[in-house]
Amino acid sequence: MSQQKTSFEMRLYDRSGGRLYVNEGERRAFIEAAHKQPPLIRLFCLILAYTGCRLSEARNLKPEQFQVAERRVSIVTLKRRRFGIVRGIPIPDELAEAFEDAKPYHEKRGYLFSQNTRPPARTVSYRWVKGCMDEADITGTQACPKGLRHGFGIHATRCGVQLHMLQKWMGHTSMHTTAIYATALGPEEVEIAGRMW
Repeated sequence: MSQQKTSFEMRLYDRSGGRLYVNEGERRAFIEAAHKQPPLIRLFCLILAYTGCRLSEARNLKPEQFQVAERRVSIVTLKRRRFGIVRGIPIPDELAEAFEDAKPYHEKRGYLFSQNTRPPARTVSYRWVKGCMDEADITGTQACPKGLRHGFGIHATRCGVQLHMLQKWMGHTSMHTTAIYATALGPEEVEIAGRMW
């Protein structure tokens, strides 16, 4: 029963065959559009693109969770029954620089993106992502934070990241959930198969 539930919840296509993940071109366009945003919004959007974390996890980040020198961010996994599970995710120089650029805006706050000492409302942070999606001209069912998360999983798989590592980075409890990214179809599947040819 739980396996059926997992495969139902975790899918890469909607019922009409539409993609639920951003593809490589869309991912690059989103990152490019993020660089045109104000520092905090840029940082927020790049966190989603480069870590694959959930929207709620990004909203609840605190400045001390960034270890810039080690090129790592510690994400508190919020989708588990037990609180306090933290996963370390490596970050690229580009994200570390965005964190440093945004420092004057978040230096003395409890949360990285706080509004009145609380994390930003879900609707506010969702609007940041949608604005960046619009700027990148990304439309469809994949044009959302979850599309970025799935896009991160597909991108990692395409780059040869082992599934157990991806499972850790994405905070999945089950390898069955992570394995869905290895079942990518369309151009991604052709590219993966092309490595054998």
